[in-house]
Amino acid sequence: MNSNTSAMTNKSVLLGLVQLMRPRQWIKNGFVFAPLIFSGLFLDVFAISQALIAFLLFTMASSATYVVNDLRDIEDDRLHPVKSKKRPLASGWVSPVQAKALLAILYASLAIGFVFQPMIMAVIVSYLLLNVAYTFYLKHQPVLDIFTIAIGFVLRVYAGAMAIDVPVSSWMFVTTLSLALFLGSIKRRQELTQSGEGARKVLKMYSVSIVDKFAEISATGALLFYSFFVMSARPELVVSVPFVIFGLFRYWYIVEFMGEGESPTDALLNDKQLLITVIGWLIASVWALWPAGGL
Repeated sequence: MNSNTSAMTNKSVLLGLVQLMRPRQWIKNGFVFAPLIFSGLFLDVFAISQALIAFLLFTMASSATYVVNDLRDIEDDRLHPVKSKKRPLASGWVSPVQAKALLAILYASLAIGFVFQPMIMAVIVSYLLLNVAYTFYLKHQPVLDIFTIAIGFVLRVYAGAMAIDVPVSSWMFVTTLSLALFLGSIKRRQELTQSGEGARKVLKMYSVSIVDKFAEISATGALLFYSFFVMSARPELVVSVPFVIFGLFRYWYIVEFMGEGESPTDALLNDKQLLITVIGWLIASVWALWPAGGL
């Protein structure tokens, strides 16, 4: 093997390791910034730095869970028509030994976090343990699998609040839970309709009609709880409510007519209207709270 071939191989492995961490999914960790926005501390340099640290730690933690999941599912992924080509481990792009080395590096980096952010790391450890349980058991249990995904988002919000040392209203928690349940239900729906029951074992215990009901209940709950939060705690945020309503409508539209939704991140990044809606909500919220303080 000449030096050029060796360099290309090393580059290929490096790209595979990066892909193994699923960087497109890191956008989910943006939930840690919710307390920063709603607290009105988005102009505080120290608060911003702490929120960024929480985001970085959760990015490493979520990447570690993806590596564990792909190591666990490598044989099943090799039989999948899409994952066998796109997943670095299943496609042979990255070896299990290399993946385990990456996992060790991620865990070691997270361990350092205990020195600087022990409280946030306590939340992240809970997240890691929850996802280990999900990978080896909970993802095969109907309903529990969707709730496990949703709790991961709630933990992100909680970590974001701990990072900047502010309390989080119960409305924010239940709104986050409802929104995450909606996204999780839609994910299962799209897996059923696009890949069938063979995509994952738990899908054999679902039907499109029941996950549609889960999604409808969750979407309604997210809208109601967010509206209650606005009216009871942050009336100035009423300008953001139309963005939430449109966002839910638009998401359901691209699920029904454009086949998106199996990956919420891809749905957001691939649809300009949805992306503009999220950005519009963020701008409206910051404008309404400027320079307000307190959750």
